[in-house]
Amino acid sequence: MAYRSGFIAIVGRPNVGKSTLINALIGKKVAITSDKPQTTRHRINGLITTEDYQMIFVDTPGMHKGKDLLNQTIDKIAVQSLQDVDLILFVVDKKFGAAEAHIIKYFEHVQVPIFLLINKIDQYETKSEIDSLILTYLNTYNFEGYYPISAKDKTHLDRLKNDLVPYLPEGPQYYPQEMQSDQSETTLMSEFIREKILSLTEQEVPHAVAVVIERLEENHKNKTLDVDALIIVERASQKKILIGHQGDKIKQIGMLARKEINYELGRKIHLSLWIKIKKDWRNRESDLKAYGVGDF
Repeated sequence: MAYRSGFIAIVGRPNVGKSTLINALIGKKVAITSDKPQTTRHRINGLITTEDYQMIFVDTPGMHKGKDLLNQTIDKIAVQSLQDVDLILFVVDKKFGAAEAHIIKYFEHVQVPIFLLINKIDQYETKSEIDSLILTYLNTYNFEGYYPISAKDKTHLDRLKNDLVPYLPEGPQYYPQEMQSDQSETTLMSEFIREKILSLTEQEVPHAVAVVIERLEENHKNKTLDVDALIIVERASQKKILIGHQGDKIKQIGMLARKEINYELGRKIHLSLWIKIKKDWRNRESDLKAYGVGDF
């Protein structure tokens, strides 16, 4: 039997659980998650490789109409991710509405099978509730199939993967067998730090934050990897929130991020965090590029 391989884009509006889904499919944390919109800011490839096939799941930012250059760039990344893929998984978690219609219009220019995934079915009490949600999508697009799933509980994910295999084109193994993500350790570290900021702050702070790893150095004496990370914010008030009372907030962020990096990457690190104010960085191409957002 010929080897199959293909790229599978996971798309949807913000906060439908795309990153949780890719982590569940891969069986490893390759994308950060939070309850804040626009947690994912760039394209992430998560890989499943077997003797018969290789699935490359492409986690994309939530599609939306952005106001600043950062969010416009994020939306552009999501739209571009529809190109040059072999399959698309359209993830929703509520009845068809304006946000879903905004995304479906991009499908008109795509000539690949598109599957509708109704996520978060663990939040519904009856099957009829799920069925009524699916019915709102029946005449919106000619989907290849409908899959009620729970990314959180991994419900029906094995069935989904098995059903996708025949749709993969014959092709080579693009990535090494042991590889589960195309993200570098440095990128993952900065993302894990940003994830802790997202979970511990509210209002405008999560959206105004970028994280850059400035230094990585092996500490042979302490047998650690010393990591210096720079947290970028736009205003002094945001810096004050991140520092917290007597520095308790930044200490908590650092502690949780260090534990996450130690566990997920298997690296014992010593983490130092610094905060820098860069006014209006979300509206400058040079800053977005420097902070790893977009492709300018």
